Amino acid sequence: MKRFMNWLTNSFTPTMNKFSQKPVVAALSSSMQKIIPFILTGSCIHLYNVLRSTIPALPNFIRIINFSFGMLGLLTAFMVANQMMEKLGHTQYTINAGLTAISVFIMFIKPVIDANGMFSVEFNRFGPTGIIVGIAAGYMVSILFHLVGRLNPLGDSSLPDFVIGWVQNIIPIITSIGLTVFFTFYLNIDLFALVLLAFSPIQNFGQTLPGFVLLIFLMTFFYTLGISHWLWNGVKTPIFMAGIAANIAAVEAGLAPMNIATNEAVFTAGLITMGGMGATLTLNLLMCFSKSKSLKTVGRLTILPSIFNINEPIMYSAPIVMNPLLMVPMWINSITGPLVVWFTMRSGLLNIPSKMIQVGQIPAPLSSVMITEDLRAILVYVVLFLIYLATWYPFFKVYEKQRIAEEQSEALNG
Repeated sequence: MKRFMNWLTNSFTPTMNKFSQKPVVAALSSSMQKIIPFILTGSCIHLYNVLRSTIPALPNFIRIINFSFGMLGLLTAFMVANQMMEKLGHTQYTINAGLTAISVFIMFIKPVIDANGMFSVEFNRFGPTGIIVGIAAGYMVSILFHLVGRLNPLGDSSLPDFVIGWVQNIIPIITSIGLTVFFTFYLNIDLFALVLLAFSPIQNFGQTLPGFVLLIFLMTFFYTLGISHWLWNGVKTPIFMAGIAANIAAVEAGLAPMNIATNEAVFTAGLITMGGMGATLTLNLLMCFSKSKSLKTVGRLTILPSIFNINEPIMYSAPIVMNPLLMVPMWINSITGPLVVWFTMRSGLLNIPSKMIQVGQIPAPLSSVMITEDLRAILVYVVLFLIYLATWYPFFKVYEKQRIAEEQSEALNG
């Protein structure tokens, strides 16, 4: 274990930190964070619709969902190109690259323009299904703007700066739009369908049990190394958003929702992430009643955030990060939690979420019942609470014993 921890500390973690700071990765992660307000806007209306289902006289705000949550693909295209320019140091291109990506994305979704100038397209292509397409459009535009930025045409000329700026923007704009026009309208290629087809193996794997467990385990594993699970936004967001969008569409068509790998099942329900990523709530409760003074103090200071599924305070103050005695049970929880949730939902013992409510800070089991619309979620919560408690307990007692010995040694030496 000592050699493993040394490898994690001195080799693996620094390498992954460098990887997460690479422009391509950092830009994607930043883009996914920046579209969260639009996701939460849609979530608020879905939450409101829960109330409206019992009071039908309330006004219908579905159009707010259509033009917030329903525009995620378009918004992603802008943000990826915008953030790529920022991370690559081409700040002069941030706005125009983003705007160009919007134009490219609209062509990617294969619109039809008839002889009368009427523009028509499948509206759902703008939404969460189009996130991965937006990412592709944003990256494509970014590459072309980056190449022009590196080549710096007319950079040494005596022309006025604003003229040079125009030329250096026109070249990547006309190239990006021109290439997309050629493929979309002259070769008649449905780039939207092509991108989705290329991504479908990852999307499909994410909705399998191994893919579901692996994704949550990886997010938790890196979190215990001090690397935020936001790193995985570029992978999980397209999978989770497409999953919940398909569930919503299935229910509207009178079918049963099938996708378990959604933000709602993982985060909002508060079952897999009870107290936060890695299910740290029961650890926090054990700390509140610890015989170690320092652990008891930390436990009581961090219990309130944990109730609302915010565990950064306990992650760094217990600490769990880079602490093998507490890392291992957290890894175990990231496997057992998804397994229990998957089998209960797949077997019909618990409803699969079919409403988009991505507010992970609602305390469970209230959130569990709300998102699944199933009172059996309380029973699942209790079962998982006991499993997590049993997992944390032996590791915590060993760690507590170490901390008590350290406190006694400090008292004697002090």
